[in-house]
Amino acid sequence: MLDLLAFGRAQALSCAFAVAIFAGLAVTRVVDVGIPRYDALLIWCLLVQVVLVATRLETRDELLVICVFHVLGLGLEVFKVAIGSWSYPEPGVLRLGDVPLYSGFMYAAVASYICQAWRRLDLRVDPVPMVATMAVAVGFYVNFFTNHWITDLRWVLLGVAALLIARRSVTFRVRGLDRRMPLLVSFALIGLFIWVAENAATLLGAWTYASQADGWSLVHPSKIGSWMVLVIFSFMLVLWLKQRKGPRRRDGVTA
Repeated sequence: MLDLLAFGRAQALSCAFAVAIFAGLAVTRVVDVGIPRYDALLIWCLLVQVVLVATRLETRDELLVICVFHVLGLGLEVFKVAIGSWSYPEPGVLRLGDVPLYSGFMYAAVASYICQAWRRLDLRVDPVPMVATMAVAVGFYVNFFTNHWITDLRWVLLGVAALLIARRSVTFRVRGLDRRMPLLVSFALIGLFIWVAENAATLLGAWTYASQADGWSLVHPSKIGSWMVLVIFSFMLVLWLKQRKGPRRRDGVTA
């Protein structure tokens, strides 16, 4: 029971940025803050990052990763909104085209969780073929753009990723004891939780899918696969950045 509580505490702390974003969404949904809601959310996200780094709940290296994911996420948002996959119907000044700048932080929140969980739970990853797995991860990101003109390769890429990491596990430490979980299981669970969070976020008006134009409805469960793709991409990019940084041990890296 104590192990479960310790694990839950580590997970909760790792979700600090994501929880803060949801708090901002909830408050601005019911309270008029005097400026456009999306602009207020951007200011809120920036303030939260300052607090997290100042209180050392987040490291400067983790902040750098979050900035990288904000840029990558914002680029994807601009494209997806332009082709009508979803929209941000509320007004705002701090935008890139039709996309509010705060939106990139929702992707950054995934990276924040991965980075903090890695540190708090002392994650160690079984060696993975880095070049091949990174190629698949990049393929995931590219497919988010190209699937509107050529065949959606998401499930093909997921199959290749599954073959590459099927026998790999992640080891995490709780109260001094090591536990193991298959990488694929961890990716699927995180994807599921993000899908649940996505439903809550769209309910709070974070963005609106085309299918929700006439009123909120449950996001189709097939999106779990898309979020799992995002998690694998995010995880591999964080692993690569850790390798480039020169960590204490070469977590999960093979040629």
